[in-house]
Amino acid sequence: MLKLMNVWFNRQWQSLGLAHIILIPFSWLFGALITARRCLYEHQILKSFRLPVPVIVVGNISVGGTGKTPMVIYLAKQLKQMGYAPGVISRGYGGNNVGEVTANSNASEFGDEPVLIAKRSTCPVWVNPDRVEAGRALLLEHPECNVIISDDGLQHYRLQRSIELVMVDSEHSFGNECLLPAGPLREKMARLQTVDVIVDSNQAFNSKDNLPPVFSMQLQGNIFESVDGTQAQQPASYFADKNLVALAGIGNPVRFFKHLAKLGLQFERVVFGDHHAFAMQDFAPYMNRTILMTEKDAVKCKMFGLADAWYLPVTAQISGENNNKLIEIIQKKLKTLD
Repeated sequence: MLKLMNVWFNRQWQSLGLAHIILIPFSWLFGALITARRCLYEHQILKSFRLPVPVIVVGNISVGGTGKTPMVIYLAKQLKQMGYAPGVISRGYGGNNVGEVTANSNASEFGDEPVLIAKRSTCPVWVNPDRVEAGRALLLEHPECNVIISDDGLQHYRLQRSIELVMVDSEHSFGNECLLPAGPLREKMARLQTVDVIVDSNQAFNSKDNLPPVFSMQLQGNIFESVDGTQAQQPASYFADKNLVALAGIGNPVRFFKHLAKLGLQFERVVFGDHHAFAMQDFAPYMNRTILMTEKDAVKCKMFGLADAWYLPVTAQISGENNNKLIEIIQKKLKTLD
């Protein structure tokens, strides 16, 4: 039922129709509430807190997948190259535990994204829905960390931030440009004018004079790894003649399917809800086929002992000179905070 509701809402959000007319009064109410809440924080009626190190928020203004997790991993690696010791905090969506996350943590307890970030970034990662407490706990346990990346949390105004980097998917994430529930937006489009950097995961965003710098992100990857870790890595050509089914339980499964298609693969597509808690019975219809999935999904499935299941690790890249420009913006901002 939840999956059907998500599909229905995503379809409605891409246009203006009867559903929009019915839902727009609720969007007005939602807009009034988020505006009032932000004003309360801006005027210090609601108290916000500053951590003793700079905080970079990687967030979005819409629901759905925009590529935040690859960008968090990318930033962590770039900060290390700059000489910083980054840590990452996350809400831990899909889990019910708080605390430190490692590459071997259980994704069902801490969430799939934090486990993946811990695995790929090799940085300290801490999960807590209260990101202020997450940051404090991480710094107490890892005092060497001198900058924190917040995975999501653009709207978590209780935590003060030094840099706001917003991810967008210019093809899908804005939809009809209405606030929830009539549209996909958590905040109005004007919010983009107040952030430090915009990164578009779809390369179709039209930059305007009143917006901050806009960069395009691409996901690179063509070498598959077995989900259970028992088989050697394989290139895309290895799967060319196999009976493939691609499973995706992420916010934007279309991006994953397009990536596989660009690698020349033909496959059946199966979509689950974002952060889907996979169980063995989900794979029962496909046990005689070769299964492909995202790395984010794979961290939840490695214990199932799937004989012929593979995931595709991807890496975020900012093309050419733009990569240096993005890093320069972040580095310059951090230096002003020293």
